[in-house]
Amino acid sequence: MPRFFIQSADVSAEGRVLIGGEDALHITKALRMKPGERVTLCDEAGVEYETVLLLAGERVECEVLSSKPSENEPPYEAVVYQALVKGDRFDTVLMKATELGASKIVPVASARCTVRLEPKEYAKKRERWQRIAAEAAKQCGRGRIPEVTDPVPFRRALEEAARADLPLFCYEGEGTCPLPSHFEACADPRTVSVVIGPEGGFEEAEAEAAGSLGMKMTGLGKRILRTETAAPAVLAMLSCRYELGRPQD
Repeated sequence: MPRFFIQSADVSAEGRVLIGGEDALHITKALRMKPGERVTLCDEAGVEYETVLLLAGERVECEVLSSKPSENEPPYEAVVYQALVKGDRFDTVLMKATELGASKIVPVASARCTVRLEPKEYAKKRERWQRIAAEAAKQCGRGRIPEVTDPVPFRRALEEAARADLPLFCYEGEGTCPLPSHFEACADPRTVSVVIGPEGGFEEAEAEAAGSLGMKMTGLGKRILRTETAAPAVLAMLSCRYELGRPQD
């Protein structure tokens, strides 16, 4: 069933939803849907609505038949702090992190980043990044769209990330522990942070700063992963441990 995202405020007291813009055009022109066909709508709170089309055109009207919490979201909030990287690698991180359940992606300006953005570029970049996340969320059946923020300085990212129940600082240097050992020490995290460096990795001083804030220094195996591979790898392992490995109701 086609899936689109709305705000909870878009649902009227009578259980009607109006959809405009690109989504309305996609429903009417690309999918060629007609009144009587069903569409799944999801809001920012992870509520999923099964609806039926009442009107299709430049504006689409739907009637809510039922609603329930989405079953497609992880049982934890995972925030990815990804260092800015060049080319389409950041786009890859956005798509794959969305597919693998990230709740938010935060671009980070670390010391070895080869990409430097000016504040005046943030709005345009963020709009594009958010659109990529939205498309990935639709494709994979997410119950919500991950938020993509403006880029933040490295120290601010660390301070935010350190507040998670399971704060993971992914590092190829000395003093790390394998990811499964951190799983053993944290049985049921509500919040997880995943900090990933740029192409050249983190400087030693950055790793020391992370350790001083209580971040879990995390190794990802004997092979060095590309920066766009690391976050999806960690999110997949989180899913295997805390989502797919949970007893089924």
